[in-house]
Amino acid sequence: MSKAMMDRAALVVLFAGLIAAPLVLTAFGAPFWINIIAEIMIWSLLAASANLLFGYVGLLSFGQALYFGFGMYGVALSITHWGAGFWTALVIGILAAVAMAAVAGALAVRLTWHYFAIITVVFSLIFYFLAMSSKSITGGDDGLSFSAPPVLSFGKTSLTLADPVTQYYVIFFVAALCYLIKALIVRSPLGLAFEAVRENDRRASLIGINVYFTRWIAFVIAGALAGAGGALFALFGRYASASYMVYHVSGEAVVWAIVGGAGTLLGPLVGAAVLILFRELISGLWENYLLAVGAIVILVVIFAPQGLMGAWHRIGRKPDAQGDDAPAEAYAEPPR
Repeated sequence: MSKAMMDRAALVVLFAGLIAAPLVLTAFGAPFWINIIAEIMIWSLLAASANLLFGYVGLLSFGQALYFGFGMYGVALSITHWGAGFWTALVIGILAAVAMAAVAGALAVRLTWHYFAIITVVFSLIFYFLAMSSKSITGGDDGLSFSAPPVLSFGKTSLTLADPVTQYYVIFFVAALCYLIKALIVRSPLGLAFEAVRENDRRASLIGINVYFTRWIAFVIAGALAGAGGALFALFGRYASASYMVYHVSGEAVVWAIVGGAGTLLGPLVGAAVLILFRELISGLWENYLLAVGAIVILVVIFAPQGLMGAWHRIGRKPDAQGDDAPAEAYAEPPR
C-alpha cells in the first residue's frame, strides 16, 4: 500500500470512528467518554488556531485564548441579553473573535519572534483583567451561566444540547467544517503564501507577496478557529468565564499543536486527543499526573521533533524526500 493510500485510509478510519463513537460508547455503557471526545474536538480548534500561526506562518502566539474567550462571551451575551438562537449565537461568537483578532492582529503582526509572542500575551492579559473588572457585563469571577437554545425545532419537537449524543454531533459537525475550511485554505495559493512567509519573509516580499497582509489574514483566520472553539465550549458548558482567556490556556494549545505536529492539518487534533485522554486516564490514579504529561511532551519533542503526525508522515517515505513536516530549522532565522 502506498503512503498516500495509507494517509487516506487513516483519515477514513478517523472520520468513521468519530461518527460511530457515541453509538459504540453508549452500547458499551461508557457514555462519559462521549463528552470527553466532544471536549477534545473543541480544544483541538484552539490548538489548530495556534498551529495555523506557528506551523504555517512561523508566528508563535501565546494569546489565542483571548479569541477563545471572545467566542465564549459572544455566545453567552447574545443568548442572555438578546435572546439569540443557537446558530445565531454561534455565528456571533465567531464574529466577535474575528473582530478582536482583526484589531489585535493589525498591531501584532508588525512584530515577529519573541516580540510577537510577548504582544499576544499582553493583549490576552489586558482583556482578561478588563473582563474580570467588568462584572456587570461578564460576570467577573463568577462568569456567565445561561440556558442553551434548541439546536433545531420541528413543530413541538426540538433537538437540544441536553442530549449528549445530539451535543456530540453538533460539535462534530462544526469542528469538521472548521477543519475542512482550514484544509482548503492551506492548500490554496493563500496557504502557499503562508508557507513562503514562514520560510523566508524577505524572499516572499521579493516575489510580490504582501508579508504584512499575509500574516494579518492568517491571524484573523486563526482568531476565527479559536472563536469557534470558544463558542462551542460555551454552549457545551452553558457557561462563559474570563478564566479561559489567560495565557496558560494558550500555552496548552501550543503544546497540543507541537505534540501533534506543527504545520500539519490534523496534528492539533491528535495532540489534544493524546494529552487529554492521558489526563483523564491518569488523573484519577495519580495526583501529580502533570509530571507524566510533561515527560510525554519532552519525549515527543526530543524523539519526534515534527510531532506525532510528522512521525506518521515519515513512515514509508524516502530519506531524501521533503514535505510539509520539514524540520523546524528550515524556517529558523535570527530574530529582528
